[in-house]
Amino acid sequence: MNELLTIIDQQPFFEDLEPEHRRLLAACAAKCGYPAGTRLMRDHEPAETFWLIREGQVALESPLREGRATFQTLGPGDILGWSWLLPPYRASYDARAITDLQTLHFDAGVLRERMEADPAFGYVLMKHFAALIVQRLQAARLQALDIYSHGGPGHGA
Repeated sequence: MNELLTIIDQQPFFEDLEPEHRRLLAACAAKCGYPAGTRLMRDHEPAETFWLIREGQVALESPLREGRATFQTLGPGDILGWSWLLPPYRASYDARAITDLQTLHFDAGVLRERMEADPAFGYVLMKHFAALIVQRLQAARLQALDIYSHGGPGHGA
């Protein structure tokens, strides 16, 4: 757990969490690797985890009539997944590894239990993820504006 705690301590997303809260996160974490092309999340499927990307890149994608649209690319230091936090606990987009990935994988079920048991921990984690949700929604909005300002998908400018 010491190695996991060291990794968490070095991440800006978690930097203002109390040491005891970072220890709670480390207790719910595991190191995981994924090859390029792995689909980590699928739209509407159960969201049972979130990831801290340590190495590699992930594409966040939304389905379109004709394929998929990447609305954001995540890399080292970014958090992947927020749907685990809010009912109905289902993914809101697809996530695909663009390159080989090294991550920390966090067990959402255990985290939700710990957030319920420790409201201060739950509050600070909710604040962090609320900011992340806003950022992802803004990225999706900008992508949609870009697509539709050019006549929609498949229509060149």
